[in-house]
Amino acid sequence: MFWNIQIISGFCGQGLDQENTWYTHNPELSNCFQNTVLVWAPCIYLWVLSPFYCLRLYCHGRGRLPLSSLCSAKLVRKTTKTSVCVIHWERMRGCRSSVFLFFFWLLGVVCSLIPLHAKVQLAVDQHIGILFHIYLNTYPHSVLFGHIVYLFFFQNACPVQDASFLSKILFWWFSGLVFKGYRSPLQAEDLWSLREEDTSEKIISDLEEEWTAERTKLQHATVNLEPNHNGWMWSATEESSQMLSYIRNQQISSYFIVPSFKPLSFSFYLSLLLGFMKDEDAPMWKGFFYASLMFLLSCLQSVFNHQYTYTCFTVGMRVKTAVMGLVYRKSLVVNSAARRTCTVGEIVNLVSADTQKLMDFVVYFNAVWLAPIEVTLCLFFLWQHLGPSALAGIATVIFIFPLNGFIARQRSKLQVQMKYMDGRVKLMNEILNGIKILKFYAWEKAFLEQVLGYREKELKTLKKSQILYSVSLASFNSSSFLIAFAMFGVYVLIDDKNVLDAQKIFVSMALINILKTPLSQLPFAMNHSLTNITVSTRLLNTQSGNKCPSLSSFPLTYSVFWSRISVRVPCGSLVAVVGHVGSGKSSLLSAMLGETEKRSGAVSVKGSIAYVPQQAWIQNASLQDNILFGQEKKESWYQRVLEACALLPDLDNLPAGDATEIGEKGLNLSGGQKQRVSLARAVYRKADVYLLDDPLSAVDAHVGQHIFNKVIGPKGILRDKTRVLVTHGMSFLPQADLILVLVDGEISERGSYQELLNRNGDFALADSDDDHIPEDLGKLTKVDKARIGRVRSFILKLDDTVFLLTIYFWLMISIFPLSQQVKLEMYIEYFRTIGLPLIVSIVFLYAFQQAASLSYNYWLSLWADQPVINGTQLNVDLKLGVYGALGFAQGIAIFGTTLAISLGCIIASRHLHLDLLNNVLHSPMSFFESTPSGNLLNRFAKEIDAIDNMIPDGLKMMLGYFFKLMEVCIIVLMATPFAAVIILPMAFLYGFIQSFYVATSCQLRRLESVSRSPIYTHLNETVQGASVIRAFNEQSRFIMGANHKVDHNQTAYFPRFVATRWLGVNLEFLGNGIVLAASILSVMAKGTLSPGMVGLAVSHSLQVTGFLSWIVRSWTDVENNIVSVERVKEYADTPKEAAWSIEGSSLPPSWPQKGAIEFQDYGLQYRKGLELALKGISVHIKEREKIGIVGRTGAGKSSLALGIFRILEAAKGQIYIDGINIAEIGLHDLRSRITIIPQDPVLFSGSLRMNLDPFDAYSDEEVWNALELAHLKNFVSELPDKLNHECSEGGENISLGQRQLVCLARALLRKTKILVLDEATAALDLETDTLIQSTIRSQFEDCAVLTIAHRLNTIMDYTKVIVMDKGHIVEMDSPSNLIAKRGQFYYMCREAGLL
Repeated sequence: MFWNIQIISGFCGQGLDQENTWYTHNPELSNCFQNTVLVWAPCIYLWVLSPFYCLRLYCHGRGRLPLSSLCSAKLVRKTTKTSVCVIHWERMRGCRSSVFLFFFWLLGVVCSLIPLHAKVQLAVDQHIGILFHIYLNTYPHSVLFGHIVYLFFFQNACPVQDASFLSKILFWWFSGLVFKGYRSPLQAEDLWSLREEDTSEKIISDLEEEWTAERTKLQHATVNLEPNHNGWMWSATEESSQMLSYIRNQQISSYFIVPSFKPLSFSFYLSLLLGFMKDEDAPMWKGFFYASLMFLLSCLQSVFNHQYTYTCFTVGMRVKTAVMGLVYRKSLVVNSAARRTCTVGEIVNLVSADTQKLMDFVVYFNAVWLAPIEVTLCLFFLWQHLGPSALAGIATVIFIFPLNGFIARQRSKLQVQMKYMDGRVKLMNEILNGIKILKFYAWEKAFLEQVLGYREKELKTLKKSQILYSVSLASFNSSSFLIAFAMFGVYVLIDDKNVLDAQKIFVSMALINILKTPLSQLPFAMNHSLTNITVSTRLLNTQSGNKCPSLSSFPLTYSVFWSRISVRVPCGSLVAVVGHVGSGKSSLLSAMLGETEKRSGAVSVKGSIAYVPQQAWIQNASLQDNILFGQEKKESWYQRVLEACALLPDLDNLPAGDATEIGEKGLNLSGGQKQRVSLARAVYRKADVYLLDDPLSAVDAHVGQHIFNKVIGPKGILRDKTRVLVTHGMSFLPQADLILVLVDGEISERGSYQELLNRNGDFALADSDDDHIPEDLGKLTKVDKARIGRVRSFILKLDDTVFLLTIYFWLMISIFPLSQQVKLEMYIEYFRTIGLPLIVSIVFLYAFQQAASLSYNYWLSLWADQPVINGTQLNVDLKLGVYGALGFAQGIAIFGTTLAISLGCIIASRHLHLDLLNNVLHSPMSFFESTPSGNLLNRFAKEIDAIDNMIPDGLKMMLGYFFKLMEVCIIVLMATPFAAVIILPMAFLYGFIQSFYVATSCQLRRLESVSRSPIYTHLNETVQGASVIRAFNEQSRFIMGANHKVDHNQTAYFPRFVATRWLGVNLEFLGNGIVLAASILSVMAKGTLSPGMVGLAVSHSLQVTGFLSWIVRSWTDVENNIVSVERVKEYADTPKEAAWSIEGSSLPPSWPQKGAIEFQDYGLQYRKGLELALKGISVHIKEREKIGIVGRTGAGKSSLALGIFRILEAAKGQIYIDGINIAEIGLHDLRSRITIIPQDPVLFSGSLRMNLDPFDAYSDEEVWNALELAHLKNFVSELPDKLNHECSEGGENISLGQRQLVCLARALLRKTKILVLDEATAALDLETDTLIQSTIRSQFEDCAVLTIAHRLNTIMDYTKVIVMDKGHIVEMDSPSNLIAKRGQFYYMCREAGLL
């Protein structure tokens, strides 16, 4: 350095003479220096670096850009040929914004400022044309300013692509969206499209390349490992290395802007400024110079920090996209065995919560290695100022670290809170899925208590965790005081000659405040890293799960769990598979699809496959899209399929025909309609092999016969295809080419229908009770179509209701994001729930906390200004004692404040969750039918979690930093009251900026939240229909759909995190202005201010930038998360059903004793304004009568059952049971005294016994007796845990028929005087159905039984049969009398083959 100075001095004489440049009141450089060094420095920069820059452009070109007229005009103005060549080369290589030339022009401007100053000074001294000189010196650089202004105001549709360098680093390119969001609500179309490098397709393709490369390396590295012993370890290492490699390669660019430039230099310049204040002879320009340097360093720090964070968030977003893509692709190939190990909720949790944690890891990863370096540097500078006394600070740090580590370990042990939360959410999911069963059985209170039990354990654990967190937060916030107290105390006590002046105190305090940042980041980053290990393990477990083989290559080899299964299906034949419930019929089809685990044997399938599952899988799409399933529409074939699958009458009834949007899980379709749509999807495919898993069980008998004749049978449109049909319908078997009879996983018999009858085996015995059905019966005749037409009016009204509710829901979702800010009522409601006394206590503790902080800081400034007498300061012990007392008082107040907020928020959360739970469980069934379960579950999961954790943390942060900012403002005003002139305008500007940000940020968050839901819905849909998607070989189409939904979500997420960076840059530059104002005003008041007060004001003003950013950021977090309170409270005003129980009711405990039911002119409607679904029903059902209820679809059969249970309230008339009007008693008093066996069997996760008796009201002996009567005793006895057998979610680990038998066992346990069967045996084989009917006849002999039946043979011996049509009772008599009358019942019996 000195050698360079000597060279320049030798060339320019005294150009760098310190007497003329530093130790003077008017510093200046020689003309020689100005005309040589300052002129040639930009040129040397350009000449030396331009070759390397051009080489980089050559290697990373993006195509040619045309030269505009404006650009050509600018090129003409250029004064250097080199810059013109560089600009031309940039256009040739597709570079729109030149960082290289920006720094060239910037360097030229800076180097011109000194000659400009000299010329202005000379002009002033000589009184000549100052404006002419200014023009000459600034005109060449006005082009640069014009260029910047042009790029700022004339941005393209994707601004970050074409923004200038200055616009990029200051995020000016984002301002347009902020202004638009402030002026009007943002729409999805207002958001920018993703850059190519951020799209799912690009990211996944890059990841697959990394995956392949890492896999090849690891295969070479592990070639000598023993597969059997090291396979799992190799797999885990492989997956982990691939993911870490991807993150490393993605983040490598961010290492160039890692904010290693930290404000450690602030301490140096603060020391210089305080030295200037002490030096009475120092020239004023030095003070301004130091103040300007501090301002410049602050601005550079802001730019570096936010560019680094922006890059990390971008990388994190890409990692999130990559992981979501991996999990989705895995969900498409995971087999049934692996599928049973994780629920749909866990898979969704991987995509939602765990991917977010991975993204956080990318953001905070660098703090793991940067924080120790910064801590070391801070302690080194402290040693420079305070000598060995800095060791006391090190000891304090060492004490704080283990304390917080211990607290973190204790809090991690309390993570069982997550287990309780998972249990609560899982239970709520099952409650919402089985809400109809809960209402039928009056089980709401029992399950409400279970949910509240989980909730209380969750809140108890949360309270303990928050107490520990309050201790940790108090220790951290007090860490700067504790470190300073330890160092200053040791410094002044070990030697009386050690004097604490302003430089030592406030430079040390600045370093300590800097030290707080890495100290806070390190445990946070380590926690994220440890969390990431857990998340990675979960992801690895998911990725290493068993996969289904591909169905694209044949022959395929899969194994099944049966023994001695061997069968060959000829091409073009119809094979029927029959057997009892649980005999393995559906599993046989699963083996053909490759869905079962391989043990032994092989399955070979030739040709393409179409599959119809037993439970229809319907997408949330239009009816036409469900049928086409990605295929091109061929109108003639499409119409033929609709007619064959009996869907044409349904299209007339749907509001928009085949364009009608089908709701979640087929919300607005009946069970039969869903099954026919599923069948139509398979038929339209024109596959070679059709696997049909009992598709006719959910349709009426005549419709089933029509479908068999037109589709499946020998004369159907699939007659030339290979068909494997699982069925319980004996009427279809005579037309099958081959019949397989399954018993306990084995084929007991095989052959044609007549061959099996002649053998007199199991099949012949099962068929002996069922009459043969003539081939010509069951077809859809003109009379049948006319009858269907008669009920269209009612179906149309019913479907319109559901359709309108669905449309209303989607409109609600579309409009909801448009509101700009959360209503003030939500804040009032939330704080009212906390309670006024607690709120007053919190505000008082915050005020006391900051008063203590202000007091001990002011005390330090007084200490620093105390005169030194004989090399010492007086009353050092007193000063240290007062300082310590004030600091410890602040620490206690911090603990009390955080604890009070935590407890208050827990109180509010408990009340809000309880209100939500009560509101939902008291809602009528119509509410659940029109509200997607995912929305409700989201309220109980994500929204409650936000109320539990996010709102309290946001409030702590916002209030804490707000009061700290007030403290800084008071200190600056105390030092320089004139600063109010600066602070007040900046406060208005601050409010102006935050109003823009908050409005836009809330809208972006809501848009992102709305676009996130379709991802989970699509994933949920895919997991549930994975077997269908694989069978149809549609994986690639669904992957493209998932990519589109993820990209759509990221278009809202990307501007959301950029908005935070935009805010940070603007507010930190605003805060830097306060630093500059405090410094300059202190310099101007040099004669009146003490160094202690200056040090206090400037050191505190350095923290303003962080305070401003965190206040608005935390405020926005609270605004964003208070929406959760709004969403939780929105169900408070929805309609509620009647009271569960009525106090003072005189209902006899044994009611009903007889079971007599009387309808008096009863009418029922699904919604006000619609036509009545039941019209003028008047009928008297005597005790012990057995009533069968039959009718066409939509006739009103199920509506009778809904009316008896008051699922729907009467529109007119009354229902009396044993002479008591059921409308005058509580719902639970009614529903708990009567019993229903519903059509859809619902089980809850838990023990089998809990599913039978959730209240533990019956003994084990009674439960076993009920199981025996339900023909389940043998099955349960063979289970390892018997009654404690754990049922999976939805009871998926037992067959559909067995679930129906469990529902029968529930009814046998309750054994009330009234029993309603709502098509309860539709999923059972005929033999089991016969046994169940005999059980019902014997066990409910003294009860009134109402059976809604598809199978007419089950009610032929009933006392009476009610025939319904269009909501009226058209016939009612004994079965024999009705047949004799030859009315509707007679024709229905003929169609069923009973006559």
